[in-house]
Amino acid sequence: MRDDDLQPLPVEEGIKRFHRHREPAHPESTLRNDRTRLRFFKKWCDEQEITDLNELNGRNLADFVAWRREDISPVTLQKQLSTIREALRFWYDIEGVHEGLAEKVHSVELPDGAASRTVHLGPERAHEILDYLGEHHYASRKHVVMLILWRTAMRRSALRAIDVDDLQPDDAAIELKNRPDADTKLKNGDNGERWVYLGQTWFNPIEDYLDNPDRHDVTDEHGREPLITTQNGRPGGDTIYKWMNRLTQPCLLGECPHDADPADPSTCDALGTYGSPSKCPSSVGPHAVRRGSITYHLNRNVTPELVSERCDVSLEVLYKHYDVRTNREKMEVRKNQLEDTDI
Repeated sequence: MRDDDLQPLPVEEGIKRFHRHREPAHPESTLRNDRTRLRFFKKWCDEQEITDLNELNGRNLADFVAWRREDISPVTLQKQLSTIREALRFWYDIEGVHEGLAEKVHSVELPDGAASRTVHLGPERAHEILDYLGEHHYASRKHVVMLILWRTAMRRSALRAIDVDDLQPDDAAIELKNRPDADTKLKNGDNGERWVYLGQTWFNPIEDYLDNPDRHDVTDEHGREPLITTQNGRPGGDTIYKWMNRLTQPCLLGECPHDADPADPSTCDALGTYGSPSKCPSSVGPHAVRRGSITYHLNRNVTPELVSERCDVSLEVLYKHYDVRTNREKMEVRKNQLEDTDI
């Protein structure tokens, strides 16, 4: 669509049209959140004297993000901006805004571990998911993604950076490399480069995945062969986030604990064509998997220093954001270590 194809769309009318568009397919809780978030967007437009959505551009949307950031936490801001992006995509479809505006709404980057200091995937649930995937979806993409994230506690940026050539079968390990010029920068740059040991039992499904029809045999725009692939090549971070939210929904393994009916998407914001897996109260993202895995390492008597190196996290950040052991669990670890001494 060319700029001269835009049709006038007053801000208030655009918001009303968006609400009408969303009403048939979303529960009242979602619609209520939409109304609240777009009320602030309308207030900002009024302050900036923006009367027509045609006027929006990347620069003033950045100003909106900065304006909203003054009053809410980064985590809340990320959630609210997701609604703004949805609205921008709808307004583009009805010739109300310029192309690509939704992608120009950038959330602030959260500090390591800031999304939540307690939300984590517990080991019992993690192993239940892995057992289910191993039995029903062995060596599939979702099996391998879940396996790597739980076993290694690596970040999703590291997961998407792995190439087939980074597998080290003789050592049952994965080599993580920082390649900023090829769109796979590790969070801590060259300092984040390392070899991560999995063990043969965990490594076997990864090797088998290479021959699984579930894996798309593609190269990225840099001529590299990603380990984890989509039809379009290497997955983005948001894609991995959605995969993990879907994989950790409890209805994957049994009944929904929130009284939703899987056969009726209207009973759950996370189900159906328009559902978002992240809206399931029990699903978690990659960072919560990382936090759960790190805590599991610590509870298995792996020293904090070793976890720090293995997971590329400083001891200060580890203790502040990732160690969610109870005081009793910490005592049990110390007890097991002290029993081997004569102190």
